[in-house]
Amino acid sequence: MTTLNLDDFSDLIERPDNGVRRDAEERRERLSVPAGALGRLDELAEWLAAAQGRVPVRPVERPRVVLFAADHGIAAAGVSARPAGGAHALVRSVLDGASPASVLAGRFGASVRVVDAGLDCDPGLLPEDVVRHRVRRGSGRIDVEDALTREEAEAAVRLGVRIADEEADSGTDLVVLGDLSVGGTTVAAVLVAALCGTDASVVTGRGGVPIDDLAWMRKCAAIRDALRRARPVLGDQLALLAAVGGADVAAITGFLLQCAVRRTPVVLDGVVSAACGLVAQRAAFRAPDWWLAGQASGEPAQAKALDRMALNPLLSHGVTVGEGTGALLALPLVQAAAALAAELPERAEEPQPEEPARKD
Repeated sequence: MTTLNLDDFSDLIERPDNGVRRDAEERRERLSVPAGALGRLDELAEWLAAAQGRVPVRPVERPRVVLFAADHGIAAAGVSARPAGGAHALVRSVLDGASPASVLAGRFGASVRVVDAGLDCDPGLLPEDVVRHRVRRGSGRIDVEDALTREEAEAAVRLGVRIADEEADSGTDLVVLGDLSVGGTTVAAVLVAALCGTDASVVTGRGGVPIDDLAWMRKCAAIRDALRRARPVLGDQLALLAAVGGADVAAITGFLLQCAVRRTPVVLDGVVSAACGLVAQRAAFRAPDWWLAGQASGEPAQAKALDRMALNPLLSHGVTVGEGTGALLALPLVQAAAALAAELPERAEEPQPEEPARKD
């Protein structure tokens, strides 16, 4: 197996078709509803048409929720309201249909796939099709040690690439991306702070289940210490993912890059997917053109990452539960935009007045 270099993705990723986008804009001008009356739905439809490479745009018929799951060792530092090593309970809730994401996915006609990249639990607690991808059990505590070895980080990125290929090959036409993790927002904040050159206090949020002030201070200190370990390896994305990432984070990064290669549009959820997008952008600057930001979660690190990638969230409802929920709420908007662009009739051409008969 050849050594993985994330920079190679830059040569493989092209932007969505600008010519098709212009054709979609011209068609929009001819529709019966006045231009501008549908607001941002027009922009969404044109983006999707460019991603699909066709006008009129196809309806979104096979959306897929893909959730990468892992436990992060940094949770042992008391930075999360959830117990360290407890992410498998989040996975079980999704599989049992008892989570917000699974309820919404069923309502919106999206299937759900959970990928165990690094849960810290007995594999027998979950179905084989979930745990069979696991790279390692849990991850290192990033304030004092590496999250992964370089080999594990590479394996996790390759896992994400493989999952993206499987989704593209199966006909998935839109991915709703999320994570199921404990300690993930801390890891994401470290990556965002490192890549944006900011201090820990600027990116430290309250997490999916809000933490109290004491836990926030512990989280801020953990991010500060992890940043000292991240900065020396900023020039090497794989080394960065190994030092302060995690198996799910590395897998999502690979997934996002390969989705862009395979021209598969993705809706990002919260701070974890945004942080992975930032790492992916560092490797391939055109990759973010294939993504939408589903929602503003309120996490300061997410806002910073989305600003760096020039992604404007579709929704801002204060949804912090994670698990792809916020991105799922944006799915009907994308579906509506595609349906309107494809099905609204064009204006009838006004008859031209006849020229008066010429007199000799």
